[in-house]
Amino acid sequence: MASTEISDTQQTPSPTPHSHMQESTGKKKTHPCSDCGKSFNSLSNLKQHQRIHTGERPFHCTDCGYSFNSSSHLKKHQRIHTGDKPYHCPDCGKNFNCQSTLKRHQHIHTGDKPYHCSDCGKSFNQLSYLRKHQILHTEQKLYYCSECGKSFNHQTSFQRHERIHTGDKPYQCPDCGKSFIAQSDLRLHQRIHTGEKPYYCSDCGKSFNFRSTLKCHQRIHTGEKPFHEKDQQRKGSGSDWETAEHTIFFLLTSLCQSKQIISAEQLGSVRIF
Repeated sequence: MASTEISDTQQTPSPTPHSHMQESTGKKKTHPCSDCGKSFNSLSNLKQHQRIHTGERPFHCTDCGYSFNSSSHLKKHQRIHTGDKPYHCPDCGKNFNCQSTLKRHQHIHTGDKPYHCSDCGKSFNQLSYLRKHQILHTEQKLYYCSECGKSFNHQTSFQRHERIHTGDKPYQCPDCGKSFIAQSDLRLHQRIHTGEKPYYCSDCGKSFNFRSTLKCHQRIHTGEKPFHEKDQQRKGSGSDWETAEHTIFFLLTSLCQSKQIISAEQLGSVRIF
């Protein structure tokens, strides 16, 4: 079984001005923790630390009742309720409610990927992405569907699959009430209402709300048919096959031109018989 050791190349942060002051004044950490031996330079810092061991959480959120072991953690949490996002990205203008989230976000702009896979060397900008990736090397599929026997690496993928059997569609469109199995499906659907068309044809400039619809449209320019020659040889070259091919291609092209909605699965893997 491949190793799943996580390689973290984050650099040690440079000392803060406060730490330099402590070093220059020679202030000692004279308050040791009786549980783990860690020392602190003030009694208040020691008391805050000891709440980790005691489980004490004296700071309560008045909005949801959640408790915290320090007032700073409570203040950070309360931004969820107030909507306050004081940390601003200078590159794209996006705001965040905590500094650590901003720093993770900035990896997108800098291209920094400090988390490396020890098995294949692939790098990631978030530790959570690395952990998900490393499951591929272990070849472990921990989640099994009791209905069809299919297995999955991730719990989220498994839960989404289970909805196929249960019929559960927890994601509802606020505009028309239609429900979906996955949140990603809902987001795609909402482009119908918003009019968003993020996919552009480089040949004629026409825009589309689905990647699959763009691919179908581009066949008008390339003349490409969605059926491979090897499939024709395998299935035969009789009139029935040719008729079916031309009929389905005509229907797909017509649907694209009339802006009707076709799912990625329907367009991306069309096969006859």
